Amino acid sequence: MIQDNLRTINENLPETVEIIAVSKTKPIVDVKEAYEYGQRHFGENKVQELISKAEVLPQDIFWHLIGHLQTNKVKHIASFIHLVHSVDSFKLLKEINKQAAKHERIVNCLLQFHIAEESSKYGLELADAINILEDPEFKMMGNISISGVMGMASFVNDADQIRNEFRSLKNTFDQLKLNYFKNDLRFKEISMGMSGDYQLAIEEGSTIIRVGSIIFGPRN
Repeated sequence: MIQDNLRTINENLPETVEIIAVSKTKPIVDVKEAYEYGQRHFGENKVQELISKAEVLPQDIFWHLIGHLQTNKVKHIASFIHLVHSVDSFKLLKEINKQAAKHERIVNCLLQFHIAEESSKYGLELADAINILEDPEFKMMGNISISGVMGMASFVNDADQIRNEFRSLKNTFDQLKLNYFKNDLRFKEISMGMSGDYQLAIEEGSTIIRVGSIIFGPRN
């Protein structure tokens, strides 16, 4: 079933879009089935679950941390994480840079923006991001790479609202690209769209979709 689901999604996916298979709460056997199909990018919400899976699964998997990341947990994943989607503060970015330096590597990061109406979701406002990017300390950080932006739309059935929220994230990406990353080829990712709304997200410019239930089935 998992491989059939991946095949169905891939058949209609533009080449410019990467699937992150969100494997949170799913057993190792499910991840292995997706891996055997050829899936290599997996996303987890919680650091502990991410570590426990990374320890026993193949080494060529690209792990994505897509949930809220506490600064005291960064040290546990800095040695291997491929991309942190959820950078929502300068404090967190500083810690990622510090821990990445200890492992002599550069960690890819996305700036997470608050685009939904729900107040419970984390994320920066544009002014927050500008403050970070213009800070002299940011310009000295050699162990992080800002690869783009991430956002989560409101959990509603209103397609127009969701589309507008995705569009606002694309506009934010465009502004940052123009003003801060014009010649930086690494700044190219827009991580938006989940199982229920990824097609809308792709229409609005997403380059990374984070989908779980339509691959692995509903969560318990």
